[in-house]
Amino acid sequence: MAVAFNNVNSDSGLKKLDEYLLTRSYITGYQASKDDITVYSSLAKPPSAAYVNASRWYKHIDALLRISGVSGEGAGVTVEGSAPISEAVATPPAADSKAPAVEDDDDDDVDLFGEETEEEKKAAEERAAALKASGKKKESGKSSVLMDVKPWDDETDMKKLEEAVRGVQMEGLTWGAAKLVPVGYGIKKLQIMLTIVDDLVSVDDLIENYLTVEPINEYVQSCDIVAFNKI
Repeated sequence: MAVAFNNVNSDSGLKKLDEYLLTRSYITGYQASKDDITVYSSLAKPPSAAYVNASRWYKHIDALLRISGVSGEGAGVTVEGSAPISEAVATPPAADSKAPAVEDDDDDDVDLFGEETEEEKKAAEERAAALKASGKKKESGKSSVLMDVKPWDDETDMKKLEEAVRGVQMEGLTWGAAKLVPVGYGIKKLQIMLTIVDDLVSVDDLIENYLTVEPINEYVQSCDIVAFNKI
């Protein structure tokens, strides 16, 4: 389903974007796509820290563009009241395409668009195969997780709850931004971001064996995964 935003550079537009990203890691779907690029490119500057969700999303997309680019097609998004979008930002900048000019009357062999040739593709495949054969371990991937941490009741000290949650430390686990979200009857839940190294941390194990056991279960009733995305 297509998504539409209006003037994301205004306070009202940023507020709507921030609210939309409260329970989402990306504009559409479960991976970065051209929809994220469309909205990212429409922003004149990074959202301020006051827009917690939009700021977190912007930094994540910015990092992806610098590292690996974004290839997902997306479901379609419209941003009204913004400048035209440039497709060029969908991929990271090339390493360095500048090269000394060479005088040559034969321009037929010049690849102006830098498209990967069959020989280059084959060479890349051979390098990947050689790396695998060498027994070198591939660098473990990472995931970004948005989690809801629910207290027992409205009398639970949410400051101590957050301190207890962040007190859980292990290799491959990094806690990120958090906010309190009202759920009704005076009760608020803690919504917190975390980044994990996939080979080192299991979110299920983190919840079952660390976040819902003594002494943390004095504050925490349950934890739910809101969003889980590979980085």
